[in-house]
Amino acid sequence: MALDPKTALNRARACIKIEQEALTATSRGLGREFVDVAHGVETAVGGGGKLIFSGVGKSAHIAQKLVGTFNSTGLSTCFLDATQALHGDFGLVGKGDLAFLLSNSGQTEEVLRLVPVLKRFGVRIVAFTSNPASDLAKNADLKLIYQVPREACPLKLAPTASTTAALALGDALAMVLLTARGLTRNDFAKYHPGGNLGRVLLLRVKDIMRSGHHLPIAPETATTQVAILAMTKARSGSIAVVHPKSGKLTGIFTDGDFRRSALSGTDFLQKPVSTFMTRSPKVVAEDALGVEALNLFEAHKIDDLIVIDTKGKPVGLVDGQDLPKLKIV
Repeated sequence: MALDPKTALNRARACIKIEQEALTATSRGLGREFVDVAHGVETAVGGGGKLIFSGVGKSAHIAQKLVGTFNSTGLSTCFLDATQALHGDFGLVGKGDLAFLLSNSGQTEEVLRLVPVLKRFGVRIVAFTSNPASDLAKNADLKLIYQVPREACPLKLAPTASTTAALALGDALAMVLLTARGLTRNDFAKYHPGGNLGRVLLLRVKDIMRSGHHLPIAPETATTQVAILAMTKARSGSIAVVHPKSGKLTGIFTDGDFRRSALSGTDFLQKPVSTFMTRSPKVVAEDALGVEALNLFEAHKIDDLIVIDTKGKPVGLVDGQDLPKLKIV
């Protein structure tokens, strides 16, 4: 096979451009029908129903991917094989469910045959198609329409722009619902317990903090020189400063504080570290999620974060330089 590099790149860029056109057209075409579908999902889920996705061919692949997306956001969703459904798989269907039937043309025979049976089960139907005038759209309760000005396939046979637009529209619906339901990172972590994503989302501060001899601590009465030596020994950019009797955190002394203290006079090393420390520093609990620590770093533009226990005593230190290594950022 002779493959000219220039021709290959031009063809690839043309394909991507055509698919971008479909995404743009789909975005511009969104209106009340999309909102009605979102409300339909809320009604079904709120009533104890589930979401069902079905299609054949490439549409089946898109449907299966969207099943995974919706499940990952905590919405009970399943895939219904359009062919097997007519031979026993309707057992997974229940009254109050909402079925998304995917067909680019809206005229796919196997999909159309599902419509009357689903309605008999008391299931509302969403026509997920690019053809609003199709039989599927006419017989559905709701419509999720994507726009496909043209396919990228030069033979006009392989679904390309249509599958891209359908997938993007399904993802958009999932994200709209995720936001509306107020799903948090902690909620999301429950549905992704495995793999790197689950590991990152479920990490606790106590799993990533520096402790022991890597956590320098000094009483307020210690001299600035003593504090600096303790920081150097622990190879830390900061030191937790505590009340000499209770041991509770009262401040943090950082490299930046050290540089500023040097401007106060030649005797700064013999002054108490409390003279130059930052009082009431940002802290995080040891049982907090690692991403909560990340949020504090981003919100307050700090380099180090002291970890405290339930009594307000320092038990660890999160160094901002450690976060990329842990793949939290």
